[in-house]
Amino acid sequence: MQALDDYDKKLLRLLQQNNRLTSEELSKLVNLSQSAIQRRITRLRNDKIIEADVAIISPVAAGIGITCIVDLILFEGNSKSIDKFKESMYACAEVAQCYYVTGTYDFVLIVNTRDMAHFEEFSKKHLMDNPNLKHFYTHVVMDKVKVGFGVSI
Repeated sequence: MQALDDYDKKLLRLLQQNNRLTSEELSKLVNLSQSAIQRRITRLRNDKIIEADVAIISPVAAGIGITCIVDLILFEGNSKSIDKFKESMYACAEVAQCYYVTGTYDFVLIVNTRDMAHFEEFSKKHLMDNPNLKHFYTHVVMDKVKVGFGVSI
């Protein structure tokens, strides 16, 4: 993987803000030719520096009414139990993000549901009925003060 130069960094900052900018627009903003921009973007994708090009959908438009942050503690912390839990969370449509973490908890989940009844259904099926789950704590999000998907470059 090639090191990022100042042009790459500027290009990545711009693409994180708006990945629909054309190569012509990027060319003017970065001060490189359109062909150089296209080569750089291709390289950044091939090197997996740009991991994905996605559309961020409004939760309201998708019928999401509640977002919860769930802290989890497993009974067993062996690799088999951890991998099994990771797989089960990966398969859950309601789980937007799942983090295996250090400290007091084993996992932190970001869970999106239509309403509280849907969250209760999710928690019974995937959390309460999980024999390796010792305890979970739920925080219902009241306001999304800052949500970012980019990384600082």
